[in-house]
Amino acid sequence: MRTVVVNAVGEQCPIPVVKAARALREMRSPGTLEVHVDNEIAVQNLTRMAAGYHLTARWEKTGEREYVVTVEVDAPVGEAPLEEPELVCSPAAGNGLVVAVDTDAMGRGSEELGRTLMKGFLFAVTQLPRLPETMLFYNGGAKLTVEGSASLEDLKKLEEQGVEILTCGTCLNFYGLTEKLAVGSATNMYAIVEKLAGATRVVKP
Repeated sequence: MRTVVVNAVGEQCPIPVVKAARALREMRSPGTLEVHVDNEIAVQNLTRMAAGYHLTARWEKTGEREYVVTVEVDAPVGEAPLEEPELVCSPAAGNGLVVAVDTDAMGRGSEELGRTLMKGFLFAVTQLPRLPETMLFYNGGAKLTVEGSASLEDLKKLEEQGVEILTCGTCLNFYGLTEKLAVGSATNMYAIVEKLAGATRVVKP
């Protein structure tokens, strides 16, 4: 059984799926299709594509922005999938949900517990079936988007999937963190007000 490798690193949606589907259709004997991509949107769409052919895909993260999706092919799949997959190129776009974070510790009481709860909250956001359109960080929340933040990996994952991450520039400056911003971009209060005013739903931890 041979392995067919598709390099789709740096390709924008839906190109990774187009390349993978073409390679899949050209496989005339049992083998393994291995697709290399650099974002989780591509991983999700490739998994949907495999399901459309009634094949199982597995994936692993091999680097900071490196993923390998593997599909085992037992027989030729034909020219069209058995079920047409629904591709999502920007799962966060257009849903109007804004998450506003104004502290680095969730709730009142123990600061240590609050930081643990906040980390759990931000991880839970990554698991939502529909991701927020924008996440706003201001006042103490600005500490969550800088170097050393315990939630940095989760926030970078959200940004990779199309979530807009905005942090109050005045807040970063107040805490002496302007040069340490590690995800998303700095913004001003006018832009924050615009995002909140235009939201269909605002969630605050």
